[in-house]
Amino acid sequence: MKYFDIISSRSRSPLAMLARAGLQLLAIPYGIVIYCRNQRFDKQSSASTEISIPVISVGNITTGGTGKTPLVEFIARYLRQQQIRVTIVSRGYGSQEGKPNDEALELERKLPDVPHLQNPDRVAAARTAIAEFEAQLILLDDAFQHRRIKRDLDIVLIDATCPFGYGHLFPRGLLREPLRNLKRADLIAITRVDQISTEQCQKLEKQIQRFNASADIVSFSHAITGIENNSGTQQELSHISGKRVVAFCGIGNPQVFQDLLVQQGLHVVHFESFADHHDYQRTDIQRLVKLAETHQTTTFICTHKDLVKIQVDHLGLAELWALSVALTPTCGAHEFTSALDTIITTIPTDE
Repeated sequence: MKYFDIISSRSRSPLAMLARAGLQLLAIPYGIVIYCRNQRFDKQSSASTEISIPVISVGNITTGGTGKTPLVEFIARYLRQQQIRVTIVSRGYGSQEGKPNDEALELERKLPDVPHLQNPDRVAAARTAIAEFEAQLILLDDAFQHRRIKRDLDIVLIDATCPFGYGHLFPRGLLREPLRNLKRADLIAITRVDQISTEQCQKLEKQIQRFNASADIVSFSHAITGIENNSGTQQELSHISGKRVVAFCGIGNPQVFQDLLVQQGLHVVHFESFADHHDYQRTDIQRLVKLAETHQTTTFICTHKDLVKIQVDHLGLAELWALSVALTPTCGAHEFTSALDTIITTIPTDE
């Protein structure tokens, strides 16, 4: 019985119902901790540290993948196009022995001219960015709940395919904090709108406005641009269409990736999901190779976050490809860039 089947109520068995009751009990102390923490920041302005340069935060109201890393890339790329020295700062969740985690590796490959500092003490990391990289702007990755740093623009992502984390706080659902706290957001980005209907998107926007009527709402689609291997070779998706494919990933919401592959018409003969930020070991690779042999396939497909950690073009005799996905604003693009431009205008020009 899978965790997502339990919290989504897809599983209606007595055991699943018992598990949901247990998870609901566990969500109570979690909710109390979140409430007390937010009360501290709400009542004490001194609890948040003001950095000497503008700060943009990108975060989630739910756990799991919402498309946050592609949006961080989108924003950082836009800022660099405006000649802004931006540094990405994140906690580094899932990193091993001080090494960059999968998100940092992915962003480093795609944004080689943008420094990325990972440190649980993000205030210290921001100050390092200013001192060592002469950063003009800090881009906080996954920081909606991290309120120690004051921000000039607070962006929250909501995944259109599972917008409100099944309506419950973690671990009963995927909510990191109550939906009413969306009121802190300055801008709300709905991702994966290409996977829902126009009517569903409009309904979702109205639901969001119940919690925050003043924030601009921007919609993004996730367009498949092809596939890429570790060497940087790019191919059209048709390169693997019709082939038997073993797919795998270690991300927050593996179901989204699996559904995306099915929507693209790929012949996925086996799907293997690992924990979010999974650190691939030799035994994992051996298991995947065995799966390819069992299913008589010569092709693997994964996400970029997985590819940058495995760093090979083949697993055994099978090719390893990552799905290339581009984030495209479909509604509210002007409001989005205007919000970024407003922050840019506060940055002093270099003498």
